[in-house]
Amino acid sequence: MRWPRPISPPRPLLVVLFVALCSIPGTTSLRLVTLDTIDIFTTAKWFSSKPTLYFRCNGDNMTYFPDVKEANLIYTFKGEESWQPLMELAEKKCKRCGLYDDDFFKDHVFDEWEMCSSEFKDGKYTHFKEGQFNATFLCPNCTGSAGDSAAHHSGSEVEPKKTSVAVIIVLSVLASVLVILALFGGYKYWLKKKRERDQLRFLKLFEEGDDMDDELGLSNEI
Repeated sequence: MRWPRPISPPRPLLVVLFVALCSIPGTTSLRLVTLDTIDIFTTAKWFSSKPTLYFRCNGDNMTYFPDVKEANLIYTFKGEESWQPLMELAEKKCKRCGLYDDDFFKDHVFDEWEMCSSEFKDGKYTHFKEGQFNATFLCPNCTGSAGDSAAHHSGSEVEPKKTSVAVIIVLSVLASVLVILALFGGYKYWLKKKRERDQLRFLKLFEEGDDMDDELGLSNEI
């Protein structure tokens, strides 16, 4: 009995699928983080003066730095060491990482922090802990894109614009209220002056009427 040959997709189709897969953002650009330089300022060894440093992120394995043996000495790496890279970062998710000194009783914690892809500037990120260490990490594909920078820049400009619009509205309302109050005050003042003029005119007419009556009375007597 002869079994039918398995159906395999034609090679052109495989090529198209491969190109499509590679064109998806993030499928070919791995955000691998490597250690560039490190300088530790202290050690926590009780019986040995040489530290045993290791780096670890949540969910990842420990990565030892076998070349780092002395404090106050800058160590520079090529990124091609057997223990490199240290980790891989997601585009929109940070990792909780730390630097430790392996000790017999209790590991010394140099520092623990959140490492994010967006913190890399031009593919470089420096973490400094006073009195503990200073380290520089490299991740060429972790540099924020221009779109993210533009969005962040435009977002940072929204608040000042909103504040300016609000100030303009408040000032406009205050100016309108002041104008209305001024017009109303001027109208009341005009009414007061008009009333005073009318009263003076009435009194003048009344006095003139009395004078005319006096003149008429005198003429009748004559």
